[in-house]
Amino acid sequence: MSNKAKGSRVERELIQLFTENSWRAVRVAGSGVGEDSPCDLLAAKQGKKAYVIEVKSSRKTTVYITKQQIEDFMLFASIIGLTPVIALRFNREGWLFLDPKYLKDTGKYWAASLQTAKEKGKRFSNFFENVLQKKSAVNDTNKISEEILNELDKEDLINLGKDQF
Repeated sequence: MSNKAKGSRVERELIQLFTENSWRAVRVAGSGVGEDSPCDLLAAKQGKKAYVIEVKSSRKTTVYITKQQIEDFMLFASIIGLTPVIALRFNREGWLFLDPKYLKDTGKYWAASLQTAKEKGKRFSNFFENVLQKKSAVNDTNKISEEILNELDKEDLINLGKDQF
C-alpha cells in the first residue's frame, strides 16, 4: 500500500471517529496529493469549536512535518478562523490530539514525538468535548501562530493568498 493510500485510510478512520462522536468531518480536496492542500480535515460540531486538522500516522516514535507544510496549515487556520490541531496516531497508541504549539523545531522540520504526544496531547473526548478552554492556552496558540506567520515575509503571504483563493 502506498503512503498516499495509507494516509487516506488513516484520514477516513479519523472521520469515522468524529462521526461516531456526533461531529461532522470532511477530507479536504487535495489532501495527501501534494503541497496544494493546506490541511487534511475540517471538523465541527454544533455548539463546539470548529477545527482544521493535520493528520499524521507513524510506526516510528517521531513524526516530522516540513516547516512549509505547518506554515501553510497555520496560515490557513488563521485565514478561515478555525482552531488548528495535529492528529497523531502512533502504532498501538490510538489517536492523540496535539496543539501545534507543542511541536518541536528541529531546524528543517517541526516534530512531534510519541513522548510529547502522550504528555501534552489529549484523547478525542478530552480534546474535543471539553467545552471550556483556558484563556492562556488560547493565547499560547495565538502566539505560536503569530511566530510561524512572522517567519513568512509579506510577499510570500500575498503570493500564497493569490495561489490559494
